[in-house]
Amino acid sequence: MNFEYSDKVVKLQKKLNQFMEEVVFPNEKTYHKQMEQAENRWVSPPIMEEMKGKAKAAGLWNLFLEDPEYGAGLTNLEYAPLCEIMGRSPIAPEVFNCHGPNAPNIEMLVLYGTEEQKEKWLPQLLNGEILSCFSMTEPRVASSDALNIETSIIRDGDQYVINGRKWWSSGAASPNCKFAIVLGKSSTSGERHKQHSMVIVPLDTPGVKIIRTTPVFGYDRAPIGHAEIEFENVRVPVTNILVGEGEGFAIAQGRLGPARIQHCMRSIGTSERALEIICQRSMERVTFGKPLSEQGVVREWIANSRIDIEQARLLVLKAAYMIDKVGNKAAKKEIAMIKVAVPNMSTKVLDRAIQILGGAGVTDDFPIAHMWTHERGLRIYDGPDEVHRATIAKWELKDYL
Repeated sequence: MNFEYSDKVVKLQKKLNQFMEEVVFPNEKTYHKQMEQAENRWVSPPIMEEMKGKAKAAGLWNLFLEDPEYGAGLTNLEYAPLCEIMGRSPIAPEVFNCHGPNAPNIEMLVLYGTEEQKEKWLPQLLNGEILSCFSMTEPRVASSDALNIETSIIRDGDQYVINGRKWWSSGAASPNCKFAIVLGKSSTSGERHKQHSMVIVPLDTPGVKIIRTTPVFGYDRAPIGHAEIEFENVRVPVTNILVGEGEGFAIAQGRLGPARIQHCMRSIGTSERALEIICQRSMERVTFGKPLSEQGVVREWIANSRIDIEQARLLVLKAAYMIDKVGNKAAKKEIAMIKVAVPNMSTKVLDRAIQILGGAGVTDDFPIAHMWTHERGLRIYDGPDEVHRATIAKWELKDYL
């Protein structure tokens, strides 16, 4: 495995880093101030739209798409280091139209959408004019076992009728979110992994109701946020189905690998920002007659953080390399491993950062507290650590049984 970055990627890294330093970091405080003063917190503030315009003009737009017809034409391994740079700021991915769940939904439409579906939705998504959400998890069942999902998608003539309740539909609270990709049960017979389907549901369809948004550790996560949605006798044309009935889990697997690479590399970027902050802070603060940076335990935390970040990055790059070379299925163990390893690593680094910053670490004077709440959530989102560890162990033991 050769993880040396190509000239194309190196140029993009330099360009992206420069943009972050000149545009994103200086505007973080402006962004949060505008959000505090906004009449509608579910609409992106003016500074975001301004930064998006600059990102487009700089050619730093839709970098996540491997198909050159729609995006930068980068492989997973090529995009990974760029995703890490974006992960250094919580607001950065949206600046470049590379944020979830929009980016994975765009990828699904590119890979699995019909020409009609692409024509209707892709141009607006690619231009950053609208948002979309992904509705999979349900409050009434343990969704860590996706086979438990109960929302029904039943064909009635030339329509599908959808009934059920979803939550953690990120982005749905925004008036700019125009549709959800919904995973539900379309059959109760046959092979269990062939009983679910995915359909596109415009959010203005009768019967779709946003129940509430769910805060995370007290943060409402506006303007993206996490919505709970009720679908009551919602009717959509049969042409809104992705691929076909019973293909829901197969599509989800296609979405899974690249999305995990992206959020894991963003987490590594978050960890790098945290380590940078604590190194700078530890040089400035004096306790018991010497700088924090000269205290043994602080040096140990800094050293362990560097070791942890480097190990995690290599594992993610290996997973990205394998997805590119042999596909999601053959890379399934590596994909599962990064899902466990990276959020655990990032929460450890952020926890050390909070401890070194002291009282300031739990305030909004630094981005650390906000980052920690997001990273801690990643140990649950897309399946808890315990489920992934059990799966990894099963694959590991397979050759010995």
